[in-house]
Amino acid sequence: MISLGMRFVAGVDEAGRGPLAGPVTAAAVILDPDDIPDGLDDSKALTAERREELFVEIVAKATVASACASAGEIDRFNIRGATLIAMRRAIAALGIAPQYVLVDGRDVPPGCACQASAVIGGDAASLSIAAASIVAKVMRDRMMRRACLAFPGYGFSRHMGYGTAAHLAAIEAHGPSPLHRMTFSPLKDRLLLL
Repeated sequence: MISLGMRFVAGVDEAGRGPLAGPVTAAAVILDPDDIPDGLDDSKALTAERREELFVEIVAKATVASACASAGEIDRFNIRGATLIAMRRAIAALGIAPQYVLVDGRDVPPGCACQASAVIGGDAASLSIAAASIVAKVMRDRMMRRACLAFPGYGFSRHMGYGTAAHLAAIEAHGPSPLHRMTFSPLKDRLLLL
């Protein structure tokens, strides 16, 4: 895209599609082609410490925005729909209007104000999508650590809302919190029993 004269290319990715609790978080990043942080990669391929280091660099050197869709929105619009909502919000929140948007996955959020393409495996193919994956993951993990303070019985800071044995045991002991996605199994199954 840059070779075609488009300097403001936004990469977009999300974090948190699979957990039982918390928001789905999207990030949009426009990298400065003259000052790209070294070591950008898919967030899942990096340690938590390296993600934090790169997050600081990305925020310092790039145009960055992030946005969420809540557990309630996930229940209302399903995870795909809520992810697209979060992505659209992140793109709209950028301080610079992108000339082109590259989105990790199969879908482009409806309502993009410029041309956009979906890129399967984009977090490994595009530096701007890789940067967005890091920002989305760091932002969501920070939110879940704060959620652990508000709802200490669930251990959110340890599992980030994923369906671990400890998390399932906490749901059994305390019932669901307002952060839980009630349309996800086993919470959905629990609702059917009530």
